[in-house]
Formats: sequence, structure tokens, C-alpha cells
Amino acid sequence: MLLRFFASPGAVLGLSFLGIILFVILVVIIRSIVIVSQGTTVIVQRLGKYHKTLNAGIHINVPIIDSKVATISLKERVYDFPPQPVITKDNVTMQIDTVVYFQVTDPKLFTYGVERPLSAMENLTATTLRNLIGDLELDQTLTSRDTINHKMWETLEEATDSWGIKVNRVELKNILPPRDIQEAMEKQMRAERQKREAVLDAEGKKQAAILTAEGEKQAAVLRAEAVKIQKVKEAEGEAEALLRVYEAQAQGIALINKANPNSAFLTLKGFESLERVANGQATKLIIPSEIQNVTGLLASLKEAISDEKVPAKKKGE
Repeated sequence: MLLRFFASPGAVLGLSFLGIILFVILVVIIRSIVIVSQGTTVIVQRLGKYHKTLNAGIHINVPIIDSKVATISLKERVYDFPPQPVITKDNVTMQIDTVVYFQVTDPKLFTYGVERPLSAMENLTATTLRNLIGDLELDQTLTSRDTINHKMWETLEEATDSWGIKVNRVELKNILPPRDIQEAMEKQMRAERQKREAVLDAEGKKQAAILTAEGEKQAAVLRAEAVKIQKVKEAEGEAEALLRVYEAQAQGIALINKANPNSAFLTLKGFESLERVANGQATKLIIPSEIQNVTGLLASLKEAISDEKVPAKKKGE
């Protein structure tokens, strides 16, 4: 009976329909299971309205009623905007490309806050960049990257907060002036290098001349000090020698006085002195009063000296 029932056409049709229903139920159950990876979230709508945000893990949605709208990454992203033409305050057109580092902090606002948020952020970056560069001259633009980056970050951070985006950093990647401006800047840099080189060379020569003059000055001072010390030493030596001579003479006189010489000894010393005087070039003699008793002898010595001087003078003429 059972085999006959299953063999009947109605039973086969019923089993096929039951199998289809079971398959559909299984597919619906499988599709209602949502697995969210780490670092991502899933926005779920129920009947066309926001319902919930699914974080990392396994979730089950109500079949047909709930549907996934978007899968959003929570990782920090890097968006490289294409070069934008901007005009500086001194009417120089240049190309600047920007890199923005951002992160989605509110998936709901990111999904429903603005249409195409990345495109909106790109347009906001371009307009902000044009406004900032328009207030700067070319040289200021090239030397004020940090200032421009910070001002752009402030503007983007304030504007994208309502979009569920947090801008972490903004960087100017490349600043490309026109070719003629680049050539002029290169010439200016070469001229500045040559100027610095000439200034450094002149400073080096100046320092060398100063050091040479200082060295010569110190050498002259040292030489003068050496001559001074030498003269002082020589004067001290001469003074010491004279002192020794005078001391010796004083000792000799003291010894003579101590010996109490008689008149004969003094007369003999007077003759010796007269002999030394007669051997000199003087033509006048001064005779001490102590030896006036030998006047006759001195007169004869004077005549002898005069006789010797006269022939010598005639020979010289």
C-alpha cells in the first residue's frame, strides 16, 4: 500500500512541492544569517527604513523584511585626490595634489548623511585649497606647507563631522609650478648658492687675515717682552758687577784703613796714580794738596809728557 501511494502521480507531485518548500526555507535561513568581518560594519534596513548597525560577528536578520544596505570599513583610509589647478595671490597657476587620511566613525551618518561622501570630501578639499592658496603668494605657498595642511585639516574636520567621517591628517603631496617659474626658481637658487659661497669665502679670508694679524701682534709683543727681559737682565748683571767692584774697592779701602798705612805708603800710591795719569791722553794734570812736596818731581813729569805729545801730533799731521 505504501509503495503504491508513493508511486502514484499525486504523491510524487506533493513530495516535489514539499522539497521545493524546504529548499526555499533553507535558502532563506542561510541568507538571513549575516557574518560581519572584523573592522567592518553592516547597515540594515527594515522595510526601507534604517533598523540597526551590525558590528563584527554573526547576526540573523528577519527574512524579506530586513535587508543589508551597505558594508562599511572602519579602517583608516588614504584618499589621493588628483592634482587641482590653483591660482596664487600673485597670479601664478600651479597644480597641487592632496592626500587625506580619514576614518569612518559613524556608519549611519556616513550612509545617510551625504550622497557619495568621498566625492563630497574631494570637492570640499579642492575648494578649501583654492581659498587658502588664493591668499598666499608663490614663495609663501612653497614655504607654508604645514600651515596649509593644518588649515585644511581644520576645515575638513569641521565639515565632515556631520558625515560620520573623522579626518586625521591632510598633506599636500606635490606642488608643481609652471615650467618657466621652476626654471626661474632654479636660477635663483643657483645665484643664492653662489652668493653664500662668496660670502663664506670672504668670511674665511677675513678670519684668516684677523688670525694672522693677531698672531703677528702676539709675536711682536712676545719679542718686545723678550727684549725687555733681556735688557733688564743685562742691567741687573751690570749693576751686580758694579756692586761687586764697589764692594771689593770698599773692602780694599777698609783693609788699608785697618792697616793704618804710613806716609811713605801713601806717597808711593800717589806716584803710581801719577804714572797712570801720565800714560793717558790728558794734557792737564790736577795735583792733590797732599803731594805738594813733590812739586819738582811732577813738573819734570809734565815736561816729559809734553815732549812726548808734541812729536806724536806732528807725525799725525
